[in-house]
Amino acid sequence: MATGGSDLIMQMATGDRQAFALFYDRHAPVVFPLILRIVRERADASEVLQEVFWEAWRDAGRYDSARGSPEAWMVTRARTRAIDRVRATRRRGENRGTIPSALDRLPESQREVIELAYYVGFTQTEIADRLKQPLGTVKTRMRLGLERLRDVVTTHS
Repeated sequence: MATGGSDLIMQMATGDRQAFALFYDRHAPVVFPLILRIVRERADASEVLQEVFWEAWRDAGRYDSARGSPEAWMVTRARTRAIDRVRATRRRGENRGTIPSALDRLPESQREVIELAYYVGFTQTEIADRLKQPLGTVKTRMRLGLERLRDVVTTHS
């Protein structure tokens, strides 16, 4: 069996699991520390590492040695996936703080219908029944409240 990096990728493209294991053993020690430096959390880095190697296995048939070495291919994938993870984590963190903060800025009547819809899971009809309000009033409050939330979230993104 050939053991060059490009050869391992070609063998992976044919479904050779042993070639994948060798490829992993060769490149994970280089790729994992890079991912960890970017995402800074060991659990996240492990997940990203799995994603990167899964993609390498899946895309092995598309590898082009003319575009770079196997190590460069993996480092590029790892860096891109790690940055994606950091961005996704930041967005989640921003939304976690922004939405409750934005809800606090709404008039009570708008906040109440939105919370009943999104946190409790009531339909607009159920909200109208519960609040003993006309359905049209509930719909208007929901629409106005969601517009204000969108404006607040958009200005904080």
